[in-house]
Amino acid sequence: MHLNNFIKVYLYITIFFNSLALNASEYFISYRYVVKDAILYNESLLVSKSMKTCIGKSVNFIELPHNDSQNLNQIIKDNLPEFIEFLHKVGLSTEYKDTSINAQNSSTTILTLKTTCFKVDFNDYFAKISPLK
Repeated sequence: MHLNNFIKVYLYITIFFNSLALNASEYFISYRYVVKDAILYNESLLVSKSMKTCIGKSVNFIELPHNDSQNLNQIIKDNLPEFIEFLHKVGLSTEYKDTSINAQNSSTTILTLKTTCFKVDFNDYFAKISPLK
């Protein structure tokens, strides 16, 4: 009799946690930061909701506070420095070009996060954002 109760509780817990996972949304995020001759030339952060399920495993995550909003663009804008620091930890590709014409030096550095699928779980106070790899 106790085994049946244990199985029922186990099934309820499994269904509960699976339903939480189904509430997660997936977004594609890309980032590009261009510095030309030591001056910020361009910065772009693009966020769009995924139209289909992404395949991958969550590697690490960041939790950003939100004010009862599930608008990921606004949550990221409100916490931009923390999110950009997180993107650096996720891994940005770096491209550097240095040219010299008529004794005039010029350099360009480009940091890029190629379009990556992120899983986003909204709870009462935080949005948990994790890249899928």
